[in-house]
Amino acid sequence: MSHKQALQALDRTLQDLRGTGKHMGGTVLLLAGDFRQTLSVIPKGTMADELKACLKASYLWRYVITLGLKTNMRVHLQGDASAGQFAEQLLTIGNGKAPVHSTSGLISLSNNFCNVVDSIEILKASVFPYIRTHYKDHKWLCERAILAPKNNSVNTIHLQIQQQLPGETTSYRSIDTVVDVDDAVQYPIEFLNSLEPS
Repeated sequence: MSHKQALQALDRTLQDLRGTGKHMGGTVLLLAGDFRQTLSVIPKGTMADELKACLKASYLWRYVITLGLKTNMRVHLQGDASAGQFAEQLLTIGNGKAPVHSTSGLISLSNNFCNVVDSIEILKASVFPYIRTHYKDHKWLCERAILAPKNNSVNTIHLQIQQQLPGETTSYRSIDTVVDVDDAVQYPIEFLNSLEPS
């Protein structure tokens, strides 16, 4: 979810561009998405900091008219019963109706919702079976993904899977110099190479 300051900056920009003090410069703005999915990431912040950064905490939120969709068109068009069950379980979690463990605050996912594995090795083997023979099959690869909340976890898993592939690996670095020579002091090459953008 975007930080509330991004929406507020857009508000001020539209007011400036349109020469009016009306919210969003007097234009209609459509915000689409599921606000249950993710909070803004505040490095070293608390849960209170994350909630404070939400769009709903912005002074602009009182001007928002919320319209909800009633039919999941992806499930409706596919006609797949398991996709419908999956969508229902996602809504149960998103609406805060899933049972929560009293001490840990975590929820338990049922086996018909996901496959629970005991290790990363089992996860890799179940998502990418026969990777050594199928790695050139683009369709096969596009049907698979392992998602993780942090880039360093993604990089670790990616490297482990990559090491299973035949042949030698080659690293291709992006450009790690700055355009303006005066900025080179502020952005050393080591800093540029340490960045792991999402």
